[in-house]
Amino acid sequence: MQPLRIAVVIPVYNAAPQLRACLESLRRSSYREFECIVVDDGSTDESAAVAREFGVRVLSTDGRKGPACARNIGARAAADAEILFFVDSDVCVFPGTLPRLGAAFEHDPELDALIGSYDDSPDSPDFISQYKNLMHCYVHQHAKEEASTFWSGCGAIRRSVFLEFAGFDEHAYQRPAIEDIELGYRLHSAGRKMVLDRQLQVKHLKKWTFWGLIKTDIQDRGIPWTELILRQGRMPDDLNVQLSQRVSVALVFLLVGLSLAMAVWWRGYFLTPLFAVVLFLLSRYWVEAAVGRNRGAIVAISCSMAAIVTMAWMYHMLGLIPPLLLAMVVLFFRHRYARPNAKRIRMALALVVCYATIAIVSTIWYLPHHRGFMLAILGVFALVVALNSNFYIFLAGKKGGFFAIAAIPFHLLYHFYNGISFCIGLVRYVFKTHSQSAREIRTDQL
Repeated sequence: MQPLRIAVVIPVYNAAPQLRACLESLRRSSYREFECIVVDDGSTDESAAVAREFGVRVLSTDGRKGPACARNIGARAAADAEILFFVDSDVCVFPGTLPRLGAAFEHDPELDALIGSYDDSPDSPDFISQYKNLMHCYVHQHAKEEASTFWSGCGAIRRSVFLEFAGFDEHAYQRPAIEDIELGYRLHSAGRKMVLDRQLQVKHLKKWTFWGLIKTDIQDRGIPWTELILRQGRMPDDLNVQLSQRVSVALVFLLVGLSLAMAVWWRGYFLTPLFAVVLFLLSRYWVEAAVGRNRGAIVAISCSMAAIVTMAWMYHMLGLIPPLLLAMVVLFFRHRYARPNAKRIRMALALVVCYATIAIVSTIWYLPHHRGFMLAILGVFALVVALNSNFYIFLAGKKGGFFAIAAIPFHLLYHFYNGISFCIGLVRYVFKTHSQSAREIRTDQL
């Protein structure tokens, strides 16, 4: 039997180094019945030139129009292909990736779309990138096999089906957003068969920054996804919108509310030990950045340390100061000697955990005798951690226990700004719906 013809469609915008790695990985594929189409979305770097070096078809959007438009152009140009395989320019396939997806479509004629997952070894070594890419891997590895949506980071679809549904909505999504999720919702509503294959994996090369992560999650994911859910009237219990994640968002808002109440009531007396605990949790990220000569991280960690020590002195919480200073020294020591001596790093980690425990106990000890609020905060925090314990266990298994502990504040922040995104998306949806209704009424009156 003749293998299915696959067209690999890659949109690119100013990502020449990542695109080179992406095309190199495709060159090593053991599947031969495929063509590669790179669509340049108005790049100002050497992305198009890099693609031409590899002898692939290079098309253009004639200006910055977004990946939805770029993928549609590539899909329409792949006239000989039976399967469209969309990957991002910062993704590397494995030699067996194309053979696996080709076999899936050959063995199941009813299969309309197939999505995969990032692997559990992200390329960029920094903490933020490891955390974010591993979270994406975890979500897909624990999602339902019967997929509820599509994913263009590693997603294949029959070309006939793609054209039947008019592809990605390039008019609604003119920048990287949820154009793939929106297409998946349309496919799912029409009863088309979509499958998540956890073994169909690719490697993500993206290097995340803290502010880039927040901007993407709120502006390009959270808000438009909320609007899509409200328009469709459907919120599947899958991926990032599982029931446990929705409950986590509500609990984090409750946690923030209780913390603010205590901060207002007891002011600096409560904030001092709270900041000490937060500093311990964030220290893994800050120390890594400081060792990497990130001036912002060095200033942030130095000012935070000075502020907490000063507040501890003012409020007579002297027991917080020694573990705080010693723990930070150990963290730098740990990072400096992490590679040469594994035994030394384990000893340092044990000391840090010990000091963190002292800080948490001190938090409770130094608070006033009316500790109802504090117990409530600890209870809500414990419940959030319990709801997401499988994710933290996953991180600990991949990167170690200290990495998992350091990820907790970032994950809490993730739930918090997801709630903010939902509120903004809800307001925007109501406003747009009201404006549209008003326009229709005026049109009828005319």
